[in-house]
Amino acid sequence: MTNTSTLARGGGQSATPRRPDSHRPARASGLPTWSVPYVLLIPGLLVIGALLLYPLFQVGIIAFQKVGLVQISGKKPATWVGWDNFTRIFDNEIFWSSLRNTLVFAVVTVSLTLIVGTAVGVLLNKLGRKMSTFVVVGIMFAWAVPPVAQGIIWKWLFDAEAGVINWALNLLPDWLSSLLFGRTDWTGQPWLNDAWSIYMVLIICVVWASFPFVAVSVLAGLKGIPAELYEAARVDGSSAWRTFRKITFPLLKPVFAVLTVLSIIWDFKVFAQLYVLMGGPSNREAFNLSIYSYAEAFRPPPKMGSGAAIALVLTAILLVVTAVYVRQLIKQEEM
Repeated sequence: MTNTSTLARGGGQSATPRRPDSHRPARASGLPTWSVPYVLLIPGLLVIGALLLYPLFQVGIIAFQKVGLVQISGKKPATWVGWDNFTRIFDNEIFWSSLRNTLVFAVVTVSLTLIVGTAVGVLLNKLGRKMSTFVVVGIMFAWAVPPVAQGIIWKWLFDAEAGVINWALNLLPDWLSSLLFGRTDWTGQPWLNDAWSIYMVLIICVVWASFPFVAVSVLAGLKGIPAELYEAARVDGSSAWRTFRKITFPLLKPVFAVLTVLSIIWDFKVFAQLYVLMGGPSNREAFNLSIYSYAEAFRPPPKMGSGAAIALVLTAILLVVTAVYVRQLIKQEEM
C-alpha cells in the first residue's frame, strides 16, 4: 500500500518538490557570505594605501627628521630631530604670511566659485535642452584644462608687454579708465610683480577653471527638484530670490555641502597655477603653504624635513576645517 501510494505520487520521490538552489549565494571559495564584500574591497584598499596612506606616512616620518643633500645622497642616514622642524617653521615669518595668503585666498575663491557656479547652474536650468547642452560643453572645456595650462593662459593674458588685458584696458576711453582705475595708460603694467596683483590673477584663474564643475553639479541637483514646488511658488507670487532661498537652497544643501568641502580642499592646496604665475618660488610675499613647502624641500639647500613639516601642517588644517564643516552640517540635519 505504501509502495502504491509512493509510485502514484511520482515514482518514489517526495510529494513536495525541492526548491532549486539557484537562490542560494555561491560559496565556491569557501568564504562566509558576510565576508565577500570586505574581500572585494581589498584591491581598492591596497591601491589607496599604496598611493595615499604610505606617502602620507613617509611625509610624517620625514617631518621629524633632518633630511638634506647629505642624507639624499646616501652618505649619511637621516637623523631624528623631533619637533625642531616645526619649531623652525613656526618661528619664520614666511610661514605666517604663507598661512595668511592661503586662508584669505581659499575663503575668497571658494565663495566666488560657489556663487558663480550656482548662478550659472540656475541659468542653465532655465535654458532649453539644446542651448543648455551647448553651454555645458563649452564651460567644461575650461574645467578640463590642466592646472599648468591654466597658469600659462592667464599669465599670457596679464603679461606686461604683450598681454591682452593691458591692450583691452588701453582701448577704454580716457575718462572712463580714469574714473574706474585712476589712470589712463596701461602699457607695461606689471600685474605679476607684487603679491596682491598675483593673487588677483590667481583668483580669476581658479574661479574660471572651477565654476563649471559647481554649475554642472547644481544643474544636476535642480533637475531632481519637483516642478510642482516652483509652480506653487509662482502661484503664491513668490519672487525669484525668495523661491531660491525657500525652495532651491534647502533642497540642494547636500549638493552644496559636498561642493564646499571639495572646493576648500582644492583651493587650500593650489600649487601649479601660482607656481606658473610667479615663474617659480621667487616672490616670498606671494607664497602660500604649498609653494612654501616646495621651496623649503627643493630649493638649494634642500631641507626635506622642513618641507614635510609644512605639508603636514597643511594636511592637519584641511582635516580640521573639513571636520568642523561636516560636523556643522550634521548638526543642522539633526535639528
